[in-house]
Amino acid sequence: MKKLFFLTSALFTTVLLKAQNTDATQTQAPDITKVVSFKELDHDFGKIPFGKPASFELEIKNISKDTVRIENVQVGCGCTTPKWAPGPYAPGETFKVGIGFNGATDGEFHKVVTIFLSGGLSQVIKFHGETYKAPDNPAPGNSAIEKLKPGSN
Repeated sequence: MKKLFFLTSALFTTVLLKAQNTDATQTQAPDITKVVSFKELDHDFGKIPFGKPASFELEIKNISKDTVRIENVQVGCGCTTPKWAPGPYAPGETFKVGIGFNGATDGEFHKVVTIFLSGGLSQVIKFHGETYKAPDNPAPGNSAIEKLKPGSN
């Protein structure tokens, strides 16, 4: 009985260790930094008026020896709109992805866009900023200015 228990335990341990020794290189994603370079990965819009659309163009350069295609551009919410062309983009070619934001977030915002390229490559691009609202009523009138106008007494 002890031999059977020991044999079963040894077999179970061997199976567990074999399952953990899978080849790690097969499960790693390709290195995108060897294929394309991004001009920026986190864009700062700064302060923008609430409700006013804003946009920027993300520059991407193909630094590999093969052509690259954009397969998809996925946004984090409906307030963001991407503009892109699938390519192909030749080695050394610089291309752009337009990212528009509708400005309808009140106050500080942080958003993400994921760009999917051929070969299973992807990159998350972040952008942030802050919206501000204009005052509901303009500054009060200055009666002294009225006195300076010609023809007023």
